Amino acid sequence: MITFKKLRYKNILSTGNYFTEIELDQTSNTLIVGTNGSGKSTMLDALCFVLFGKAFRNINKPNLVNSINGKDCLVELEFTTSNKDYKIVRGIKPNKFEIYQNNELINQDAASKDYQEFLEKNIIKLNYKSFTQIVILGSASFTPFMQLSPADRRTIIEDLLDIQIFSTMNNLMKDKIAENKETTNEAKNQIKLITQKYDLQKKYLDEKNQNTDDRILELQNEEQINLKQTEKLFIEIDSLQKEVEQFDPIISMKKTIEDKIKKISKLELQIEGNITKCEKDIAFFDHSDNCPTCRQSIAEEFKSSELINLNAKIKEYENGLEQIKIKLSETQIKLSDITCTQKKVQSIQIEIAKKNATITELQKYLTKIQKEISSLKNNKSNASKDHDELESLKLELLALQESLKELLDEKTYFEVASGLLKDSGIKTRIIKQYLPIINKLVNKYLASLDFFVNFNLDESFKETIKSRHRDEFSYNNFSEGEKQRIDMSLMLTWRAVAKLKNSSNTNLLILDEVFDSSLDNNGTEYLMNILQMLEGVNLFVISHKGDILQDKFANVIRFEKMKNFSRIKK
Repeated sequence: MITFKKLRYKNILSTGNYFTEIELDQTSNTLIVGTNGSGKSTMLDALCFVLFGKAFRNINKPNLVNSINGKDCLVELEFTTSNKDYKIVRGIKPNKFEIYQNNELINQDAASKDYQEFLEKNIIKLNYKSFTQIVILGSASFTPFMQLSPADRRTIIEDLLDIQIFSTMNNLMKDKIAENKETTNEAKNQIKLITQKYDLQKKYLDEKNQNTDDRILELQNEEQINLKQTEKLFIEIDSLQKEVEQFDPIISMKKTIEDKIKKISKLELQIEGNITKCEKDIAFFDHSDNCPTCRQSIAEEFKSSELINLNAKIKEYENGLEQIKIKLSETQIKLSDITCTQKKVQSIQIEIAKKNATITELQKYLTKIQKEISSLKNNKSNASKDHDELESLKLELLALQESLKELLDEKTYFEVASGLLKDSGIKTRIIKQYLPIINKLVNKYLASLDFFVNFNLDESFKETIKSRHRDEFSYNNFSEGEKQRIDMSLMLTWRAVAKLKNSSNTNLLILDEVFDSSLDNNGTEYLMNILQMLEGVNLFVISHKGDILQDKFANVIRFEKMKNFSRIKK
């Protein structure tokens, strides 16, 4: 049995930065009241979040964090089960998920999902759907048992009856069947492969004596052809290399020509510089009458003399420059010829490389031919080795056939076991044994709620509801108040079955606005009478009808809103 003891939470929804603390095992029944938006139902979201990582109501996980503080959302839950004390701590911004057993942190798996699965399967032994069917009946985000799919109904019943082990065993059996199928296919493929090898080896041995000499002769002919091709390629390469050597003297002049071009270009630049200087001096004498240094006038005779000399120098420089350009052009033509020769040599070298590559491939093929010839000669002289290999393949084939037979027998056993472990097998038999008890309890609670119908679930969890006049109905035929009576009866039944099996038994029962919805006054009175008779239950009822229900409860918790934050009113 799980005994929930204490729930603490802060910065979740409208709750502020101070812990709201609720003792879960102190009083037999507690009424929780407050105005709309005061935070009454926050305890449901906090409880589901700390256990399952999601709210009870349809609220996205990031939206659980208080929008004003925006961080440090934290929920803590303390409970006892299997004589061990547990504490779960879960938070957002920062994310936190820790499980303590007897005040020691349980090692966390690498994946949070695995840690959550450990909590649900090994500690509380409840999943979210089962928890919200057994512990919480709410008016928001609650799907009654009768509105669940058959698969979800089955999951809840299996949790209650503690027969999930058969589902686990069935999954393991499916893995075994899949493994057996894979191993069987591998064995069949191996048998097929070994059979092919055996047939080929036998055929090889039968033809070996007749074909070995012919094959050796054929390979020797190929060897001679290969050698001739290789010899021919060597001759062609030698001819090409000699052709390259003829161009070596021409190519060797390239560096000298390039240096000469550099020198001529440098001299060209110097002469052009001299011309530019002379032109600057001419411009000075043409436009200046005074010396810039001594500030005295320049004589016309001196000017004329200097201009004549400068023009003569320019003409001399220009004649020299023309000669240099002619020389440079001739030298560049020589360099171009050398470059063309280089390209031709590169083309020849590429051809040589191709022929060398061909020779390499021919030599590899020649080695392969020689190895095969050697192998054929050895095989011819060692025929007993081939017979031993043939016998070995035969023995291997027999062993594989025996192994396949065992795998097929194993498959038969697995299929029988799988049939027993399916939903229609052992689990259905167990469920059938409990169905009369379940149906009897449901009808008992329905009668206690002043709703006299005959309610029955079959092994497929489909309902049959008959009135006193034997008219048949379905769940959806009834009014909301009548549906709520059915939902309450089923919830109380699940708790009774859980207590009977001690599988999902818990001290906690929370009803969220159940008394505020479709139940009439009589229904409310009947339900309170049933709840007061429950033993070992700590009941929490969230309601707006505080003035009507207050006298029926041993403890009242009032929530209020102060400065935009929810808190328990003291």
